[in-house]
Amino acid sequence: MTIRSVVRGVGHYLPERVVENAEFEKTLDTTDEWIRGRTGIERRHIAAEGEYTSDLAIKAAKAALEDANMSVDQIDAIVVATSTPDSTFPSVATMVQAGLGSTTGFAYDVQAVCAGFIFALTNANGLILSGQAERVLVIGAETFSRIMDWTDRGTCVLFGDGAGALILEATEGTGTSTDRGILSSDLHSDGRYKDLLYVDGGVSTTGTAGHLRMQGNAVFKHAVTKLAETAHKALDKAGLTGENVDWIVPHQANLRIIAATAERMQLPMDRVIVTVQDHGNTSAASIPLALSVGKQRGQIKEGQVLVTEAIGGGLAWGSVVLRW
Repeated sequence: MTIRSVVRGVGHYLPERVVENAEFEKTLDTTDEWIRGRTGIERRHIAAEGEYTSDLAIKAAKAALEDANMSVDQIDAIVVATSTPDSTFPSVATMVQAGLGSTTGFAYDVQAVCAGFIFALTNANGLILSGQAERVLVIGAETFSRIMDWTDRGTCVLFGDGAGALILEATEGTGTSTDRGILSSDLHSDGRYKDLLYVDGGVSTTGTAGHLRMQGNAVFKHAVTKLAETAHKALDKAGLTGENVDWIVPHQANLRIIAATAERMQLPMDRVIVTVQDHGNTSAASIPLALSVGKQRGQIKEGQVLVTEAIGGGLAWGSVVLRW
């Protein structure tokens, strides 16, 4: 008998405020055409004053529970991927636990920036395979608007706020690639590249949250090569090839990165779930958000093979192959 972690439900939440590209023309030397042409982003959602990462995560979690037709009492663990927690501690995950009305199980955060959800999903799969949990709520949630330098046109136009969630459940499988659920994962990091994408503040350095800083061209080059490589490695582990892939569900950072990665994987763009135009880069929230939107659109269907991949500050990157 082989245990597989099968997706039972997905959901997402986006703040009400929508910021179109044209709004930046009032304060920055930029244009809607410039932003669209270089990133594919048309708009993004920004959290309201007093609306925190945990608030977004709770609403996405409730949507996933509804989609799975489950109650929170059936959840054994909550894993939240975020780089923008409400507080230094406690974790956002425990706030979600309380917000959902759960007093059982356990909850904790994972931090790997834009790759956070891939790391959290792999971690949740490990909990299930080890027998530590039967059902795990996995969430990616961010309020990157709180760490933006709104005078830096190279970064502030790229990011948005949001949350996505999915529920994994232990299910018996055959041990072959025909099983539903997570089939393989591939994780990497290399701290030598930390200065390419970082926040210039923190508890033990400045005592402040700081602002996001990025060397965009360098990150782009690393992203295109590393994302294609990790996707191929994960497919190899699962005994699959690109021909078996129904959908790539990539980190939604930049349309040019998404397109270049698909080209390296020799897959057409009509087999890629793309949401970056409507949400911008929501960091750890982007993949679960895209999964939820893809299901709502009727694109993602049961039995299909998906490859998800992401890269973020660290640098940290990785991929997961799963059959929906």
